Amino acid sequence: MNKSLLSILFSTLFIFTLTNCSDQTAQGVSDTDIVLGIHTDISGPVSSFGKYSVEGIQMRIDEINSNGGIHGRQLSIVAEDHQYQVPRAVQAANKLLNKDKVFLMVGNLGTPQNNAVFKSQEEKNVPNLFPLSAARSMTEPLHRLKFGALSTYYDQSRAGIKWAVEEQGKSRICVLYQDTDFGQEIYDATVDQLAAMNMELVEKATNKPTDTDLTSQITKLRNANCEVIAMGTIVKDTILGYTKARQMGWSDVMFVGQVASYHPVIASQPDGITDGFYAFAQFPSPDKNSCTKDVCDWIDRYEAKFGNSPNIGSAYGYQYMDLTAKALEIAGKDLTVDSFIEALESIKDYKIPFGETVLSFGPDKHLGSNESYLFMVKDGSFVQMDDKNYSY
Repeated sequence: MNKSLLSILFSTLFIFTLTNCSDQTAQGVSDTDIVLGIHTDISGPVSSFGKYSVEGIQMRIDEINSNGGIHGRQLSIVAEDHQYQVPRAVQAANKLLNKDKVFLMVGNLGTPQNNAVFKSQEEKNVPNLFPLSAARSMTEPLHRLKFGALSTYYDQSRAGIKWAVEEQGKSRICVLYQDTDFGQEIYDATVDQLAAMNMELVEKATNKPTDTDLTSQITKLRNANCEVIAMGTIVKDTILGYTKARQMGWSDVMFVGQVASYHPVIASQPDGITDGFYAFAQFPSPDKNSCTKDVCDWIDRYEAKFGNSPNIGSAYGYQYMDLTAKALEIAGKDLTVDSFIEALESIKDYKIPFGETVLSFGPDKHLGSNESYLFMVKDGSFVQMDDKNYSY
């Protein structure tokens, strides 16, 4: 055999070996460890969600590791702070994907941030699990690497409009929404639900996430004699809009939000100024005044570990990590991205730890549930109004 032919044979064998190995391995996985990643807001305007979700994830990871890990592997999470800025999210994702070489990402926060980063994840074959964004783009169109847990802003907003019209007898529906991808989803949901009921939108107003005064927007909606305002807002702008209406003496209008505006900070504003604000959300926020024994015990453990009380962000992180761990367990010792996805798609009837919602997945179903519940602010807290599962 001549040297030229021998060289070709060795080259072919080498390429085959590399290809074969790449099919069997995944970045972020070794014999002893699985590395996970998250880019979120730890110190910016939405840190009341992001910082606490990281704590919830870490709490569940520590519990798992203290019990031997998963198939002998210890879990770790690398958290990067994007301060709710898209350029920072892109930088953070590049680090997680290329330097930390994470196996998957769980709990990434923000609609525009997730949208900006997903292509890079796709190129690296890194799943995007249960982002802290309920935008439809987190799971639509169906993609093998995209999974969401709970109902979308769109689903919640349509359910809210339907409830306001059919059960509260309202007819003059308006919308206040951020001039962002997130806000556009609430606007679309409002218009679509009204069209389904042969109704038209009375008025709309928009705001920027950085606005510090919404007087002009609220005045515009008040002049239109709105009976209901669908809120495409998050925390700060929800408080600004709602309190401005009350300060103006506009008390006969109903404000209806979705899960991004379901946060203890909104409910606990001074002098009960936000009492009467409605929101459709996915489960009750952990609260010592109304918790079950299991949730109360969890709150005690959380407070002992971190020195602060948990909020709904903490609950998201904890249960999303619990669900991720369940799929890792099902996937078995020979862990690959394909075996993990197949395992997650096999999960049926997973009951979340902090509510009654049950999640199920499948090859054609990457959103666990589209149901939501009705809450209202009363005496400084969000109170669940009934046990009904709302959809549209």
